Amino acid sequence: MAPAIQVASPFVEFQMRASLLAIALSVCLGVSPFGLAAAAAPKTAPATAVPPAAAPPDASDAAARHAKRTACLKQAKAKKLVGAEKNSFIKDCIAAR
Repeated sequence: MAPAIQVASPFVEFQMRASLLAIALSVCLGVSPFGLAAAAAPKTAPATAVPPAAAPPDASDAAARHAKRTACLKQAKAKKLVGAEKNSFIKDCIAAR
């Protein structure tokens, strides 16, 4: 027995097309219920402006830190340190350089 095919009524088709048009129009205009509520809300100024912490490090500073860490890692490997001892050694080594 073949499955029955249901044909949508013209009214249902009209409702679907109208809904799609309304959605497309709201997307194009950038209107949404949440957007309208947010636009109607009063804008408040930020409490305080936070000054920048420090100037961004330059590439040579990053390269120097990397070279220090690499040298300390090599020393830790030569001493066959592992785990917490290795981490402690590397931290102290980098601070000492």
